[in-house]
Amino acid sequence: MSKSQRHDEIMSALPANLDALPRLQGFRLRGMEMTRLETFIDATFAFAISILVIAASRIPENIDELLAAFRNVPAFITSIAVLGIFWRGHWLWSRRYGLEDGISTLISWAMIVTMLIYIYPLKAIFGAMWYLLSGGRVGDRLGFHTTETQERTIFAIYALGFIAIALEIMLLNSRSWQLREPLRLNARERLMTRREITGWSIPVAVGIASLILSLALPIEEIEWAGWVYFSMIFLVPLHSLYHRRQMNGMASV
Repeated sequence: MSKSQRHDEIMSALPANLDALPRLQGFRLRGMEMTRLETFIDATFAFAISILVIAASRIPENIDELLAAFRNVPAFITSIAVLGIFWRGHWLWSRRYGLEDGISTLISWAMIVTMLIYIYPLKAIFGAMWYLLSGGRVGDRLGFHTTETQERTIFAIYALGFIAIALEIMLLNSRSWQLREPLRLNARERLMTRREITGWSIPVAVGIASLILSLALPIEEIEWAGWVYFSMIFLVPLHSLYHRRQMNGMASV
């Protein structure tokens, strides 16, 4: 199928009057109906959360085991928070563009595979983080006999998974940018699409920084490969502030 034919297919699926579509922050939502692909993505996230629950511990059989199970609650909550950020990224992309072309489907399937691999290092890293912060009262150590190589490996695997999922969402939005003409994106929607692309480049860059630190730092300072992710607490709001100024500038023109 030629490029023009693919574009014609996308345009034919859009309503004639795009301004009649529901809007979210001024963006006309072309994907209000859930596609089979989005349904499968949602099922993957639900399965990933169920793995977190199962991996936390077996069903407690007495009070001691119940109290011990609560050690995993902080890691469980923070892991779900990270998964929720990624889920919302894909959900927002699906609602805004409603794409289900070959390239978008391929990227989404890659995201499914990455998510199911990423879930185990996600729990391990957050368990270790809470163990360190609480002085061993909650969370779990990476291991009692973890070698230097193994510690570096788990941080590197986590970074690779984090990079991959953020990159996949960035690529989905980049695909939407490539199809901006057949999608009939207006000026505001184009600016918001570029915002998503640059916004998701932040976790990609932070993940790369963590990967480098996990391989280069002395083992006594390896935890900085994890703390670097907290830089997004400042980077993401700064990016949002810059984008709001761009939007306000557009509105004043």
